[in-house]
Amino acid sequence: MTEDHGVIVAALTPRGQKGDLDFGAAFELIDHLCAAQVRGIALFTAAGEYPAFSLEERTRVLYLAAKRSRVPLYAGVGSIGLDDSLSLAREARRAGAAGVFLPPPHFFRYPQEEIREFYLQFACQMGGGMATYLANTPAVTTAIAPETARDLLGTGHFAGMEDPAANAAFFATLPVAYLSGDDANLVESRRRGAHGLVSSAACAIPEIVVALDAALRNQDQEQVARLESMLQEFLGWAVQFPFPVLVKVATGLRGVKLGAQSVPLSPERQRQLDAFGEWFLGWLPAATRL
Repeated sequence: MTEDHGVIVAALTPRGQKGDLDFGAAFELIDHLCAAQVRGIALFTAAGEYPAFSLEERTRVLYLAAKRSRVPLYAGVGSIGLDDSLSLAREARRAGAAGVFLPPPHFFRYPQEEIREFYLQFACQMGGGMATYLANTPAVTTAIAPETARDLLGTGHFAGMEDPAANAAFFATLPVAYLSGDDANLVESRRRGAHGLVSSAACAIPEIVVALDAALRNQDQEQVARLESMLQEFLGWAVQFPFPVLVKVATGLRGVKLGAQSVPLSPERQRQLDAFGEWFLGWLPAATRL
């Protein structure tokens, strides 16, 4: 039976004033998420804006975070090519990470033959010793087609797949973990048999996402309806902004310093963001009482 992974947080990456990594804030975020009883923390996924940081920065944070975290730590090992992803994954293995999330190479679009070969070469050169999850991130990389995913997962080299589609039936015949990668269809994915979720919203509102996942597992439909309504209300704001602007602001309003936005906002968008901040601070007490 495939292990249930629960809520794995796709953590944001705190920045200093010059855009560099803020290690102190990263530790504060890890403590905050562990206190919320998440089941795992994933660093440097798409939510963590991994292309913005060097391999050395990512590796150093990973080693320190692995010592700090009280829950399993996962490493996003996305990069522009195979060699860098392998280097990151080997460092994650040395650091004692629970697993790695590997998206297709970023920046360029690739045909499925090359995507398949990329993953097969990764598995061959890693040589085992690390749970590797395919990370299907079609918003920012080439999509992993269903046929490609089925071929790769059938090799036995991969522990599972993070996928934004609520498509558990696709994975039903394979002894691998299906992890929902989209907060918007979290409930549907879990009801269809997902073995866990990778949630960026949980970086800002872990109490709601953790409680919602528990209610789903306990089949408490009244609680599910209430919590899903709260989550969707939050996500309704999120879609008005580039990702992950709103999650970063909301997490900052929780007291975790994440630094400036990667891309400046227009004056109108900033006014909308200010309105969100006022709403969030009024709405937050209901979430923290959970």
